[in-house]
Amino acid sequence: MRNKGGNSLEVRHRHAACSSLKSESDKRSRPSHAEILEQDEERVDSIRERVKPKLEEVESLDHKKDGVGQKAVGLPAKSGSTIGSGNFVVTVGLGTPKKDLTLIFDTGSDFTWTQCAPCKKSCYKQKEPVFDPSRSSTYSNISCTSKLCSEVRSATSAKPGCSSTTCIYGIQYGDSSFSVGFFAKDTLSLGSSDTVPDFYFGCGENNQGLFGGSAGLLGLGRNQLSVMSQCASKYGQYFSYCLPSKSTSTGHLSFGKQSMQHSKMSRSMTFTPLLSSSSGPSFYFIDLQGMSVGGHKLSIPATTFSQGGTLIDSGTVITRLPPDAYTELQAAFSRAMSDYPKAPALSILDTCFDFSKHTSVTVPKIGLVFSGKAEIVLPPSGIFYVKDLSQVCLAFAGNTDSGDVGILGNIQQLTFDVVYDVAGGKLGFGPGGCL
Repeated sequence: MRNKGGNSLEVRHRHAACSSLKSESDKRSRPSHAEILEQDEERVDSIRERVKPKLEEVESLDHKKDGVGQKAVGLPAKSGSTIGSGNFVVTVGLGTPKKDLTLIFDTGSDFTWTQCAPCKKSCYKQKEPVFDPSRSSTYSNISCTSKLCSEVRSATSAKPGCSSTTCIYGIQYGDSSFSVGFFAKDTLSLGSSDTVPDFYFGCGENNQGLFGGSAGLLGLGRNQLSVMSQCASKYGQYFSYCLPSKSTSTGHLSFGKQSMQHSKMSRSMTFTPLLSSSSGPSFYFIDLQGMSVGGHKLSIPATTFSQGGTLIDSGTVITRLPPDAYTELQAAFSRAMSDYPKAPALSILDTCFDFSKHTSVTVPKIGLVFSGKAEIVLPPSGIFYVKDLSQVCLAFAGNTDSGDVGILGNIQQLTFDVVYDVAGGKLGFGPGGCL
């Protein structure tokens, strides 16, 4: 991985061989491919709910005397936030003196939280020691009367509560994982030298879910409580990442334009306008307009993609397309791969091949065309989801409804430098950002 300066973090897949979260028990508990894809579908359902919100609050988590607070924190009946199994992790520092914490980073979530001692209700097992706020000289809780307390609702889709005069947050995810605790602030350390004082986050004392040994979540969405927004005065609403395609490789998550100025990749970036939607204000929308297979443009009208719109998401694994667009892609790709035997479908993936008896495979290039004349050509790692050589599947799936939002998943982002210039209103792709 190239050195991108003091504000850059190493990115690893949380199940990768080089992940700091791995242990023998982690290897045994790693989800199966079917479970990964099932959890990915739960994440997509959660995103759809957020784009078409139904925030009827009918459930709560009540901490009473033995928990964090004395009043319930209302949680939506359906998830207001997203989590999945195909997540990537970074290590940040929190507190003074700083304590290293490995967090899932997620462009589809706004709120950052970590598990906190004394875990009065419950904490799931994590690799690193749980953060103890009593040992940080810069930690403080946020008052219930603070205007920021009301912002917790927009960042988590949950009604905040109070413990005495302290603001309490609650966030629930699409797989029923959740975190509840104190809304607080402390010093955040990014990379080797950069610090962000008075960073607002959740200090969770009641946490349950499949977070893979991570200490919590780093939210990179567009809400004012996200890392991107809180660091805007320092980094100018600009961040980039590269997601590694190999379990033995690392990528990066970097903040600020200077992270790209000296990179050879900056000269080969292709940019498309970064859009927003009132129905999903936390998400990063882009305008996908067309596709190609083997250099041949598919006969898909641009209006096919515009019905539901398209967003880019670091936590969704498989790219979701409008049904008509997926049908065209599936047919063209199958024709180009007709020399190879078909394999059974794998969960939501219905276009699979058996390469077990082939020493080499010729794969047609898949291109994605965006507004602004931006086009990217996917490497093989961005085309297939591989269970094993006998079951290698096209890493795209079709939505059920033409009005459902399309999602550019993380398999299609692998090895690209993906640049979020939010202030400049554009998103860029640069090939060969990492392995």
